[in-house]
Amino acid sequence: MSFLDQNRTSPDRSVKKRQPRWSELWLNKKTTPLKHVVFNIQLPDTKDPKNNNNHQNSNKSLISNFSGSDRTLLLNDDILLRILSKLPVSQRNTNSLVCKRWLNLQGRLVRSLKVLDWDFIESGRLISRFPNLSNVDLISGCLVSSRDSPLLLSHKLVSLHVDSWFSSFHVQNYLLLPTDMVDRGIKALASGCPNLRRLVVIGASELGLLSVAEECLTLQELELHKCSDNVLRGIAACENLQILKLVGNMDGFYSSLVSDIGLTILAQGCKRLVKLELSSCEGSFDGIKAIGQCCQMLEELTFSDHRMDGGWLAALSYCENLKTLRFVSCKRIDPSPGPDEYLGSCPALERLQLQKCQLRDKKSVRAMFRVCEAVREVVFQDCWGLDNDMFSLASVCRRIKFLSLEGCSLLTTEGLESAVLSWTELQDLRVVSCKNIKDSEVSPALSTLFSILKELKWRPDTKSLLASNLAGTGMGKRGGKFFKKT
Repeated sequence: MSFLDQNRTSPDRSVKKRQPRWSELWLNKKTTPLKHVVFNIQLPDTKDPKNNNNHQNSNKSLISNFSGSDRTLLLNDDILLRILSKLPVSQRNTNSLVCKRWLNLQGRLVRSLKVLDWDFIESGRLISRFPNLSNVDLISGCLVSSRDSPLLLSHKLVSLHVDSWFSSFHVQNYLLLPTDMVDRGIKALASGCPNLRRLVVIGASELGLLSVAEECLTLQELELHKCSDNVLRGIAACENLQILKLVGNMDGFYSSLVSDIGLTILAQGCKRLVKLELSSCEGSFDGIKAIGQCCQMLEELTFSDHRMDGGWLAALSYCENLKTLRFVSCKRIDPSPGPDEYLGSCPALERLQLQKCQLRDKKSVRAMFRVCEAVREVVFQDCWGLDNDMFSLASVCRRIKFLSLEGCSLLTTEGLESAVLSWTELQDLRVVSCKNIKDSEVSPALSTLFSILKELKWRPDTKSLLASNLAGTGMGKRGGKFFKKT
């Protein structure tokens, strides 16, 4: 007997039966369970109109449920936020109208905002709606504007709607929000947006700015209107501040005083300043000297319509790392600069820019070029009083590589040539809208200089340029062929 036979006939050994597989049951014709299953899942008879209607209604309900479901609910907030951030900025308003969830997520992507209504801050809606703001402009919100009035008043950086009874008295007393209200608003903003990096505000006090300095440790840029010496105590607490613009006085709107006291406080507190703009601020030698000695990282300094006392220009020599010096809308540079031996110079200065300034005082302009004798780029734009004598004073700057003249109507070709030929390192020259500089007066020496320049933009007289472009077209001849008599 074989081993297999013994195994089959052995009564003592218990054999375990293997459970049949689904494939075996399906292929085995003797099995009946699957037939019952198949019979139960048979499709309804389409010939029966009653069954057909029920079947169509069930399909419609499934399709409606599928189409009405929000597939974005399967994504968490982080993934959906990442997807929304990749979409164009022009679609933000449209995306925020989809649902409340998208509205809240879209608000997290907003980084810059200009507030028009102060109630939006005090009600807390600003923080709940835009929790990740880094750039906030509060100028328009700090002004009490009559929105129903069709009269729009614009003055430099300020624009608002006013009533017919408007006067400068009403601006200073009624059209600016009270200081305590402004402080409450910026305190709420600072507590809700600790990652704030840029802030523009008008009429804040020392306490309000102190709260911003305590809450927003990453604040880097601040633009403060209606600034005074006391307010600068709060700004001095912003240790990481790098860009600062102070507006002390705006004619017809408000007036405040920034003197050497405030500039000294500012210099001792904000030692990491890189860019500083003083608009309508007063001061003297001592204030600018304190800024130069304390703010060692200062690279750009702008004076806009300044009211500095005489002799302040010599303090620029203490700004050892200054690279850009800009004058904007200044009626004077320095009324009494003092002797040349006390002026000094800025050794690292690279750019000197003058925009809409009055250059009528020869002594003042001469002192300015003495201080800026190391400059490499000089820009004159719409400056009054820049004639041949004034421009000749720039010949002391021997290292000029770039010169731009725009809107200087008193300067002639002879005055330009006398200074330009002395600059051996000149590489780029731009002359635009200077009507007394004529193409016909260009000398051979000046033409030779033009040929070796790396870049030349020569459009001194727009009328002659227009006439050359219209040559041969028949236009500009008192009607020409367009207005013939019949």
